[in-house]
Amino acid sequence: MSAEQRRQLQQQLWNIANTLRGKMGADEFRDYILGFIFYKYLSEKIQRYADLLLEQDELKFASLDENSEEGAEIIEAVKEATVKELGYFLKPSELFHAIAKKGNNQADTHLQGEGHNFILGDLTRILKNIEQSTLGTDSADDFNNLFEDLDLTSSKLGNSEKAKNELVTKVLIHLDQIDFNLSDSTADVLGDAYEYLIGEFASGAGKKAGEFYTPQPVSILLAKLVTSQNLNLKNVYDPTCGSGSLLLRVKREAAQDYKIKIYGQELNRTTYNLARMNMILHDVHYADFDIRQENTLEHPQHRELRFDAIVANPPFSAHWGANPLFMSDDRFSVYGRLAPATKADMAFVQHMVYQLADDGIMACVLPHGVLFRGAAEGHIRQYLIEQLNCLDAVIGLPANIFYGTSIPTTVLVFKKCRKNPDDILFIDASRHFEKVKTQNKLLPEHIDKIVTAYSNRSNEPKYSHVASLADIKANDYNLNIPRYVDTFEAEDAIDLNAIAAQLTELEYASKNTDATIAAFCLELDIKPPF
Repeated sequence: MSAEQRRQLQQQLWNIANTLRGKMGADEFRDYILGFIFYKYLSEKIQRYADLLLEQDELKFASLDENSEEGAEIIEAVKEATVKELGYFLKPSELFHAIAKKGNNQADTHLQGEGHNFILGDLTRILKNIEQSTLGTDSADDFNNLFEDLDLTSSKLGNSEKAKNELVTKVLIHLDQIDFNLSDSTADVLGDAYEYLIGEFASGAGKKAGEFYTPQPVSILLAKLVTSQNLNLKNVYDPTCGSGSLLLRVKREAAQDYKIKIYGQELNRTTYNLARMNMILHDVHYADFDIRQENTLEHPQHRELRFDAIVANPPFSAHWGANPLFMSDDRFSVYGRLAPATKADMAFVQHMVYQLADDGIMACVLPHGVLFRGAAEGHIRQYLIEQLNCLDAVIGLPANIFYGTSIPTTVLVFKKCRKNPDDILFIDASRHFEKVKTQNKLLPEHIDKIVTAYSNRSNEPKYSHVASLADIKANDYNLNIPRYVDTFEAEDAIDLNAIAAQLTELEYASKNTDATIAAFCLELDIKPPF
């Protein structure tokens, strides 16, 4: 599929999404449209897989008669195979096309009169059946309550059942006309379109967007950093994974012939559901990802594991419990101090360093305050550098590149076993961006420049500097980037003689003007204003 065809698909999906825009907010109609797209994807995937199973018998899955004995036997056999391979099951009558066709009043049905194209009840049942088809299987956790945010009884869809049904039917009919091109296994066309929609919803959701979405250029940067020296990652982890886009970007950057396990944790229930959908829709096998819903700092779900790569964009300066009981938690106890209750940034760092494998690499986005704030955060920062010596690089990013906040941010890169244990690399990329409408954006060349500077680990005037640990200690472990990367731009020399001549000329012109005004006043027989 060409770039233009990809763009057209993205625009088609966005236009369909806007069918719901007038009824609800961006973060609300997001859940419906992404859920419907996901249902269509599951339908097409299972139909394609089942058709391959039935190819030798010259049968098509969608045409099987569920009410006949022979049809029921075949469907049961297909179910056993698909649940094992794909992790879920849909009957022929439950496929997306069948429901869209019924809503469009084209289904083969004996029902007559008003209501025979009413699909809300069928749709609710089908979505529940998808979840129930996984019960007792290895994929159960990945599908449990996956569609709970698709409330088809909500008044936001319409004031009457008829209005709700008409709106949902309209969306399904439009989606049914789009070819997701699942037969092309080499192109993640639908995955790209899904990512596009998530990004568009994030840009319209304001401050709330930070809860679930990292702008794609930042995701690409983090993914390139953690794969810059090792493409053969066994696993990757994000403790605040949001929609899972950052994890998927690492998977894309890593070696494609090397199976990588994906782990994540997310506090928000709706976003957690979105992350699981995102994994499945990007063709990540249910056995290859483990996304959990819980508070990472209070109740870590993967604490027994250690990871080759960790990436994260934690909520900036979030509040957390900071309970003194955490001083007996291995993640925090060695530091002797807890991050303040009103700023959990360093608590997330401590958690991630604990989960990092000895030969692993970690890259996380944080607010600039973590570089210089004192008290407990200063103590933790010093321990990370002086005792653990795991901070490898500090990268300053431009302001206003995140949705919902204009603050400048920093990327911290950590390694437990560093090749350069006597220094820390500082990169000031804060002035390298392109302004797009009201947002600043990192372009591919900006990202490549950062990654190259990190890999080369060299000094570049006004951009990067390798600072010795002795220099950092002399600065009392303050990591504020301008202390290490001199970006001072000398102003042009001022010609004082030229300025004096200009002032003399202005003074002369002013006196001439005053004389002209005085002459006019004399003619008018009025007193001059000076």
